[in-house]
Amino acid sequence: MQIVETSNEGLKRAYALTIAATDIAARVEGEVKKMTPQVRMPGFRPGKVPANLVRKMHGPALHQQALEGSIREAMDKLVAEKGLRPATQPDVSLAEGYEQGKDVELTVSVEVLPEIAAPAIDGLKLERLVVEVSESQVDEAIERIAAGQKRFEDAPEGTVSADGDQLIIDFAGSVDGVAFDGGTASDQPLELGSGRFIPGFEEQLVGVSAGDERTITVTFPDDYPAENLAGKEAQFAIVVKAVKHAADFVADDDFAKSLGLEGIDQLRGLIKGQMEQETAGLTRTAMKRALLDQLAAGHDFAVPPSMVEAEFAQIWQQLTDEAAKEEDPAAALAEIDGEKDDYRKIAERRVRLGLLLSEIGQANGVQVTAQEMEMLMRQAAQQYREQDRQRFIDYIRSDALAAAQLRAPLYEDKVVDFLFDKAEVTERNVTREELQAAIEADENGTPAEVKPAEKAAPKKAAKKAAKAETAEEAPAAEEAAPAEAEAEAKPAKKAPAKKKAAEPAADAEAAPAEEAAPAPKKKAPAKKKAAEA
Repeated sequence: MQIVETSNEGLKRAYALTIAATDIAARVEGEVKKMTPQVRMPGFRPGKVPANLVRKMHGPALHQQALEGSIREAMDKLVAEKGLRPATQPDVSLAEGYEQGKDVELTVSVEVLPEIAAPAIDGLKLERLVVEVSESQVDEAIERIAAGQKRFEDAPEGTVSADGDQLIIDFAGSVDGVAFDGGTASDQPLELGSGRFIPGFEEQLVGVSAGDERTITVTFPDDYPAENLAGKEAQFAIVVKAVKHAADFVADDDFAKSLGLEGIDQLRGLIKGQMEQETAGLTRTAMKRALLDQLAAGHDFAVPPSMVEAEFAQIWQQLTDEAAKEEDPAAALAEIDGEKDDYRKIAERRVRLGLLLSEIGQANGVQVTAQEMEMLMRQAAQQYREQDRQRFIDYIRSDALAAAQLRAPLYEDKVVDFLFDKAEVTERNVTREELQAAIEADENGTPAEVKPAEKAAPKKAAKKAAKAETAEEAPAAEEAAPAEAEAEAKPAKKAPAKKKAAEPAADAEAAPAEEAAPAPKKKAPAKKKAAEA
């Protein structure tokens, strides 16, 4: 095989490869010899079919097989002889007009990974921002839980209702004297001031007592989903059956037991542990952002354009998806479009950091163990239907790129933890607000290294891409650095289909609709009572 380098610019390489026709022919003949003893043909004893007949019957398929095998070997030889580290799958083209029996001429274009000098990891200095979870914060959390578990007790006879009280009412609604569908309910609980009912409904029931009968007039909002009621004035005949006060909340063992726990100490311990875990995650995020900033500031090298483009495409998709959810999608899209260059620089930074972390990991023996990989696969498989989980695991085991993509985030975390251990770390106690502010310091714009001077930051939809620079969303390093980019290519095998996204969501959305009561201000399922908000 002949190899001629035709281009060498930056990280891009191009080669012309020639595979001799005799090499292809030799491969075909080798396969014919292997096949001949197994070929069966009428008129010939087993294993006695002449080679020329075998060649005639299977020649085209054998030639195609030999051609593909020769190209694979040629690519392996090219990579080995030239010491290439491809960043993405090489682009291989067969010369036009190729005919069987002629030399094979290939053109190969490939982007290679940059040569990265030994990363400087000495002298790293990091600050760990620590948030102490106070007992008062635990108390506030318990109170928030209690607010969602509010209980009401019968008020003394003759009590006049006020905001925060609960009424038990019967009501019957009508428009122009005609009852309408969904406008009637019995023994309906209503917390005054909750805003569950259409405007004006709850306000007119402040000051009633048990046994009172009252007719109120309200107007349905113009944007009410039921067209026959939108903007219409309606009357509701109401009978007040009971007035209830919110029960005093006491954070005691009985309250904890109502939540299925042994006592208040267990509840407090669980809440404190959850809060500490959450703040520890924020602390790590802040440290990782500072670490990435130091690495980015200390290393500058060219990165493969195709990897940058793939990373940018991912960021841009995220941004446009978020912009589409804004109140004015066109304006949001126009705003982020003006920041396109900034996000391309973010993509470049992310790729550079990914390659850098990979280099650090390889140089220091950081690895993801087989046991850790097995756990990753089984965790990832949980997002699929039970009958598809083993098929997903088999797919990951059989596809190197898919496995690398799954392994990459954990590998990056292990490299980051290695660097944390190497760094000089000081601790400083801060409030949760101060920690959050440190994380979000640059959230309203692009990272410091790429943010245009004195330039207004992109808003809302843009925030997520900027957040991605902080930590867990940053690019994942991998033992084989090009795997991240190569994973963008579609794998030959198809992973099992995920569960339908709508399946769990449907239940979550439907739950509130099952509450019986007058109709919502904006959305109302057809069977809901027409006064509930």
